[in-house]
Amino acid sequence: MAVTLAFSLSPPAASAAAWSSSDRWGTWNNGGYVVRNNIWGDGHGSQTISADSYSRWNVYANHPDTGGVKSYPHAAKAVNKRLSAIGSLTSSYNVSVPGSGAYATAYDIWADDNAFEVMLWMTKTGPVGPLGSFQVRAAVGGHTWDVYRGSNGHNAVFSFLRTSSASSGTVDVKAVLNWIRARGWWGDVTLGEVQFGYEITSSSGGKNFTTNSYSVSGG
Repeated sequence: MAVTLAFSLSPPAASAAAWSSSDRWGTWNNGGYVVRNNIWGDGHGSQTISADSYSRWNVYANHPDTGGVKSYPHAAKAVNKRLSAIGSLTSSYNVSVPGSGAYATAYDIWADDNAFEVMLWMTKTGPVGPLGSFQVRAAVGGHTWDVYRGSNGHNAVFSFLRTSSASSGTVDVKAVLNWIRARGWWGDVTLGEVQFGYEITSSSGGKNFTTNSYSVSGG
């Protein structure tokens, strides 16, 4: 048992992956997607991303136990269409995540040249929370969410927090985006990227975040 634990806390071997990077802004293009290490926050620690493909990748992150988001390693699919021109848009994911630390497994969806940001929180661990104020509990896109609305000073942010964590599933992304439009929070926006990854606030001692699969269909 001790040997298994030692391996689980070690960074993944770069040689086992098609691509690996410890650079803050490490980026890899694969299969029409972009995979990014994306260590963007202040006071961050170290982080290595290792990918077999856009759909299968691992992050070993050792960020200090302090406040503030340190990173958002993710894979992204560009859509670049108006909402009304999208016939369907769904995404599926499967992850293995640590039971401690402070982070969210989340989609980050951008629209109108990043004027709008939609976050779909699929799992949540530790003292992390959304921007803005609670609006309503809603069942849309195949899940039930607590919906928050706010701003980070640069763009409007709509946060959908799944009422219970799910390490795998499928989301009808278009249904969520149309729900936002129906409430009058935005219009016929142009969708940019659909990103999926881990918004990490702390992972002291080193923790592994593994994307077993991720894909976006339609658009």
